[in-house]
Amino acid sequence: MFHPSQKTLDLLEDIEKRIDPETEEDFQDQWKDFLYDRFKGELFRPKRKKLSLPTVPTPKININDAVADYDLMLQDQLGLVSRDLNSETAALGIRANYGTGILSSLFGAEIFIMPYENNTLPTTRILGDTERIREMAEGRIPDLECGFGRQVFEFGEICRELFSKYPKISKYVPVYHPDLQGPLDIAELLWGGEMFYAMYDEPELVHEALSLITDTYTAFMERWNKLFPPRTDMNTHWRSLYYRGTILIRNDSAMNLSPDFYREFSIPYDQRLLDRFGGGAIHFCGRGDHYIEALSELRGLYGVNMSQPHLNDMEKIYQNTVDKGIKLLSFNRERAESDLDRPNAFHHNLHS
Repeated sequence: MFHPSQKTLDLLEDIEKRIDPETEEDFQDQWKDFLYDRFKGELFRPKRKKLSLPTVPTPKININDAVADYDLMLQDQLGLVSRDLNSETAALGIRANYGTGILSSLFGAEIFIMPYENNTLPTTRILGDTERIREMAEGRIPDLECGFGRQVFEFGEICRELFSKYPKISKYVPVYHPDLQGPLDIAELLWGGEMFYAMYDEPELVHEALSLITDTYTAFMERWNKLFPPRTDMNTHWRSLYYRGTILIRNDSAMNLSPDFYREFSIPYDQRLLDRFGGGAIHFCGRGDHYIEALSELRGLYGVNMSQPHLNDMEKIYQNTVDKGIKLLSFNRERAESDLDRPNAFHHNLHS
């Protein structure tokens, strides 16, 4: 049985006292107006109308220590909530913060803990050659408690039980879904760069692997959603945004694909997840202007979160997001302000 430390209990008590329901309801209403097309400005920037300073010290915890200790993971995540209550724009929330390798670790990929001094989330090493991927693809959904799976679910159970004693935390501090990346990203984490050659040489095997990964992703999300049923109107992520739907898919590996390969090897699996979980948002880093038109055609895609606008033809991005009613979420404010003079600007669909 888990017993929180006094430091964790002090953080919980402090956060519970400082949460002002009227402030949080107003903040969420601002987001709902934006997500459901009632916002009439050009750049959406929500503002928490009442800020609250911490009354207990905010801990500084190395992520390696947090990954190895549930109590320190709680302190790390609650410390962020404590700081965010004094932020005008942050969206409250915590997660089981175990890095990008959660799903890949279920398939037997070796967990790689970064050097302590880097203070950076862990990941996994690739399985290696294509034969290991073939063996994986011929198998079934792995045990969801392999690798990081057990820690993720145990941390979730701890949060659910502990937060039940704090009504305002339970209501206003969601435990949002873990970082499961996206099917294509997980395939690359498991396969490495050989995956891209296999798209030419053995496309059937790539599809078999992506299908199994998507089935595993679905099973993991379904189990998580039993612990923390998602909201039906909107959900939060990264402490920086809300989005319509219940899933946020990461698609960083897609920048390496041509538009045709993106349609073949990414769209079908992302669509399965969006369909199953009632829509959501997609994140990508790097360049995405070459496949953004295909991405914009996904059913149930309500938002796009991207970084590095300087690497993209932003007019193509705008034409296939805000111009089509798809929200741009947590977008670079400086770049957005510099593009306000485009015709019709952003159609009230850009959050910065």
